[in-house]
Formats: sequence, structure tokens, C-alpha cells
Amino acid sequence: MSNAEYAKIAYSKQAGKTLDEIREQITDCKKCPLWETRTNIVFGGPNPTARIMIVGEAPGKNEDLSGQPFVGTSGKKLDALLEEVGLSRQDVFISNVVKCRPPSNRNPKVAEVEECSPYLRDQIRAIKPDVIVCLGNFATQFVMHTDKGVTELRGKFYQIGAFSVLPTMHPASTIYRKEWAQFLKDDLQLLADWLEEHPRGGSCD
Repeated sequence: MSNAEYAKIAYSKQAGKTLDEIREQITDCKKCPLWETRTNIVFGGPNPTARIMIVGEAPGKNEDLSGQPFVGTSGKKLDALLEEVGLSRQDVFISNVVKCRPPSNRNPKVAEVEECSPYLRDQIRAIKPDVIVCLGNFATQFVMHTDKGVTELRGKFYQIGAFSVLPTMHPASTIYRKEWAQFLKDDLQLLADWLEEHPRGGSCD
């Protein structure tokens, strides 16, 4: 299956489940072994009608404890950068490819992604964001169905199925790489400028 064919199937705006229905479906999920070590399922939030959906890899320790996405050091960095470009967490819906924390913050396994990622696709269809922002290699490669890295892809929008996608650096990767922190800020500024220039429901063209 080509990338275009995959995107058309995986990322359509065809009506699907509501967020409430997805939340009910995911409650007490035991589809993969991650349920055995999790404290909380991290569903995502906060804005269910956001124009921006931010996708990360998986919850970390703080997220697992709180049940909320991006609440640790990475989350604080993201919030600060959003504020710098005139946005806030209330403007976005943040989710992850995998909803439960992998032990020791390892990368999710293929089987875990296969079981959990349909929830993310359902969330995307329910929210119908104007832009999906992918943080880091894992989320970028999953959403865009590519082997290319985020450092190669960042800095521009892509049309993936029915959605505009902006790949950028994960906040955690910018803590010790100042140039990557600037990349992330530049990309978020690109996002803010695009939102200002386009009415809701626009495309990246």
C-alpha cells in the first residue's frame, strides 16, 4: 500500500465515534501487556474542539501518575513555547500514539502500537483538527507512515489524508540541544502564523 493510499484510509474526516464513546471504549483496556504496569490510561485533552491536535509517543512517569498528557518537564517546555507564539494548552488537544506508559520509558513495541493506535485515529476523526502537530520521530513516522526522521521533515506542512500535518521536535529532545529548541519554537510560530492566515477548515495549500 502506498503512503497516499494508507493516508486516505487512516486519516479521513469520515464521521466516526465521539470522544465520549472512545473514552468509554478505552476504559480498563487490556489489549496489550502495558495495562499490567500502568497507573492510569492517558486519554488526552483538554480541548475537544481544538483546531490543533498534538501527538506524542507515549505517556511518561508524570503522565502515568496524573492521567494527563505532557505534565512533566516536556509538558512545561511545550506550554512555555506555545505561550511564546500566542497559543496555550487550551487551544489544543494533546494525545499519544500509545495511551499507557511503557516500562522505563522505552519505545512502544510494534504489537502495542497495533493494539492502541486505532484509539488515536478515532480521536483524530472525532476532533477533526485543522492541523496535527507530531512531536518527535516516533509520532512523526507513525502518523506520516514514513521512515524519514523529524529533522529532515520539520519546518513545513504536509497533507496526510484529510489533515494538515506539521512534524517537529519533541520537547524532551530540546532540553540539551539549543538548536533543536529553536527548531521547535520556529515550527510552532509557523503553526501560529498558519492558523491566523487560514479560517477553520482550511488546508495546508
